[in-house]
Amino acid sequence: MNKFISAIIICLFSFAASAQTVKLLNSGSKASLRGLSVVSDDVVWVSGSAGSVGRSVDGGETWNWTTVKGFEKTDFRDIEAFDKNTAIIMGIADPAYILKTTDGGQNWKIVFTDTTKGMFLDAMEFWNEQSGIVIGDPLGDKIFIARTFDGGENWQGIPAANIPAADKGEAFFASSGTNVRKLSKQEAVFVSGGLRARLFIRNKKIDLPIIQGKESTGANSMAVKNKKCLVVVGGDFNTRDDTTKNCVITNDGGKTFTAPVVGPHGYRSCVEYLGKKNWISCGLNGVDYSTDEGQNWAWISKDSFHAVRKAKKGKAVYFSGGGGSIGKLLLD
Repeated sequence: MNKFISAIIICLFSFAASAQTVKLLNSGSKASLRGLSVVSDDVVWVSGSAGSVGRSVDGGETWNWTTVKGFEKTDFRDIEAFDKNTAIIMGIADPAYILKTTDGGQNWKIVFTDTTKGMFLDAMEFWNEQSGIVIGDPLGDKIFIARTFDGGENWQGIPAANIPAADKGEAFFASSGTNVRKLSKQEAVFVSGGLRARLFIRNKKIDLPIIQGKESTGANSMAVKNKKCLVVVGGDFNTRDDTTKNCVITNDGGKTFTAPVVGPHGYRSCVEYLGKKNWISCGLNGVDYSTDEGQNWAWISKDSFHAVRKAKKGKAVYFSGGGGSIGKLLLD
């Protein structure tokens, strides 16, 4: 009887999730787009390979593309936008750069440069228009962390005593800009992967029951509903269809974790909280949607994406991926 009831619940969930579909937009670009920032239902920014930055101010109907001068070979893996004119982009390595525009991408100012050997930036997060954080792979055994308190104009490394150490083979994935998230008005939380996968929260390092042990495995992204409820996704990006330990959920702030009843259907590079009990996740083999706090995930699209983000001021949800792929969530 219990199995029968569970089957009915899963069927009902799948029916409810089928009301969501993904519309592919005509971006006009061929770049690999891992950076995505949705300001409002209409204003969307993306960034990616070959110095590419795209912006739409009409809900994705048309796109304006820029190749940042002098950065034609740079991969901008993350972007944070605040309005139709102001955005910050992150170039990962060789050397690492952060740039800012205040005129819609026509001109960019370098606000951070680091030529340290081995420097590799992974993701940015902002609490508001002034306060932000960027994290990078460990230098030695210390995770790279820098903060800004003036809208990204200046960045400073945090005191050495406050920098958490990483284990050998532990690093971060610059896959969607979402392995660091704000937890509260002053706190940030982030997840790692590689030979070890952990959650870094409130000066604690918590082992994640997610696949790990190889350079291609681990936690890629996390989303936060509140201080207690977080969802982490990842997997092995070399085996895009593998569902082994690719999603975990905590409802007590990281004290315990559970796996979904029906997890995402493959490696997932990004997860986003949409409101109420709704979550969405994407990866190389498609998009999954959950209407029950991540307990069951329905495969709503097999289009490949790297990132998914909800509008900061609005309800629209957009995707970005390889080959200039940009999508928009449709709710029937």
